[in-house]
Amino acid sequence: THWDGNPDFWSVKDGAITGQTTQEKPTRGNTFILWRGGTLANFELKLKYKIIGGNSGIQYRSKDLGNWVVGGYQGDFEAGNTYSGILYEEKGRGILAQRGQLTSIETNGDKHKVVVLGSLGESAGIQAEIKKEDWNDYHIIADGNRFVHMINGRVTAIVVDNDAAHRTDSGILALQLHAGPPMTVQFKDIHLRELAD
Repeated sequence: THWDGNPDFWSVKDGAITGQTTQEKPTRGNTFILWRGGTLANFELKLKYKIIGGNSGIQYRSKDLGNWVVGGYQGDFEAGNTYSGILYEEKGRGILAQRGQLTSIETNGDKHKVVVLGSLGESAGIQAEIKKEDWNDYHIIADGNRFVHMINGRVTAIVVDNDAAHRTDSGILALQLHAGPPMTVQFKDIHLRELAD
């Protein structure tokens, strides 16, 4: 209910929201399935994901840019070994925290500056707890200007966004299917709890 994505790429398989590209049917740019159930400000989100090939992510407090494209905060994950758990701003400021970082985002003139405040652990150690081509638990908390990402119970990134000129206080939820080589991503057991302002 309330999900809206390009039916060429999104379907339900094995009880899971499934995004898939093939050699014969690639996507020309990143495409998303949007949740049309409302906008979110402060919330806690838990879901299971599985990815085979490629890169994906969970968009939150994002903007609908039309034609199943969104921009905004993203809980990133991938089939590779680098980006799962980071906080990336799609079509915005880029990487706001690498995996294992506690950061603050500060205004720097008309741009922004990422300040690393501390470590949450070595990236390779966090990666070792992520299951390849199998189901993993992703947990995101957005509360005010503070964002926490966790995978399989392990905190992967914390961001305090003090960049008032560029941060977003509310927006939509969406799931990503990345352009590039053929890939399959699945999402299930999605639980959303809104938090008090």
